[in-house]
Amino acid sequence: MPDGEDALTTLVGLVREDLEVCNRTIVANMDSPVALIPQLAAHIVAAGGKRLRPLLTLAAARMCGYAGGVRHVNLAACVEFIHTATLLHDDVVDESALRRGLASANAVFGNKASVLVGDFLFARAFELMVADGSLKVLGILSRASATISEGEVLQLVTQNDLSTSEERYLDVIRGKTAALFAAACQIGAVVADRPLSEEMALAEYGMNIGIAFQLVDDALDYAADQAQLGKTVGDDFREGKITLPVLVAYTQGTAEERSFWQRTIEECQQTEADLSHAMDLMAHHNAIRITLDRAAHLAAEAQAKLSLFPDSPFKTSLMAVADYTVSRVR
Repeated sequence: MPDGEDALTTLVGLVREDLEVCNRTIVANMDSPVALIPQLAAHIVAAGGKRLRPLLTLAAARMCGYAGGVRHVNLAACVEFIHTATLLHDDVVDESALRRGLASANAVFGNKASVLVGDFLFARAFELMVADGSLKVLGILSRASATISEGEVLQLVTQNDLSTSEERYLDVIRGKTAALFAAACQIGAVVADRPLSEEMALAEYGMNIGIAFQLVDDALDYAADQAQLGKTVGDDFREGKITLPVLVAYTQGTAEERSFWQRTIEECQQTEADLSHAMDLMAHHNAIRITLDRAAHLAAEAQAKLSLFPDSPFKTSLMAVADYTVSRVR
C-alpha cells in the first residue's frame, strides 16, 4: 500500500481521466463576464490545492461501480467549489496572509472581493447540484454546506475559551472540516445507486478521515515549519483558537502553566517568546503526539468502514489516503 504523497499520486493515476474532466468543469464554471471573479478564483485555485475532496468523490463512485456518465465528475467539481468558497471566507475571518504558501486572496484582492467571490462559488456549486437533478444529492451537499457554516460559527464562539470541552472542539471540526469529506464520499455511492449501508459506510469513512485531517492540521500549527504548513506557523496560537494540542497542554498543566495559557489564549496578551514557550509546554505534555495518535486511530476506523466493499484498486487507494491524512508530519 502506498504511503504519504504516493497515496495521492496513485489515486490521481486511477482517476486521471475523470480528474481532467473535473478540472475543465471547474475552470468553465469559474467563468464570468465580471473579470474580477475568474481572476480571484483562479488565484486560489493556482495556489495548488491537492483536490483531495473531489478525488474522494471520483474514487468512491468508481469503487462503487459507477460507469454511467459524468455525474460524479460534475459533483466532484461542486464539492471543490464548496471547499474553495469556504477557504475564501475563512481567510477573511482569520485575517490570513498566506494560503498554501502564497499570498491569500484577501491579502491580494481585499476582504470584500474575497467574500463576494466565495458567495459566487457557493452559487455555482448549487447550480451544479440542481443540474444533477437528484434531490438526494442536493440534500446531502446542502446539509453539508450548512454544517460547515455552523462549525465555523461554533469555532468563532469557542475561540479564546479554555473552558471548551474536547467534545465541543470535536463538534467544531466535525462541522467545519469533516462534514464535506463525509458528503464528498457519500455522493459517490449515491450516483452509483448503491444501498444505504454503503452510502453510510462511505460517509463515516469520510467523516473519520476529515476529523483526522483537521487534527493533524491543528498539530502542524505547532509542529511544522512555514514551508511545510503553507501558512504562518502559530496562526492558531495568535488567534487564540482552541485546538486539541492546546486543550491537552492546558488541562495537564500546572497552575503556572494554566496562567500562561489564560494570558495568551483567553486574553490574547502575547509576546514574541510566547509561541516558543507554548511549543515547549506541548512537548512536555506530549500534546502533539496525543493529537497525532488520535488522528491515527480515526484513520484506522475510516479504513475499517471500507471492509463492506470488495477489493479493488480504488478501495486500496482509499485505504492509503486514510494513512496519508496522518502521514503529513511523520
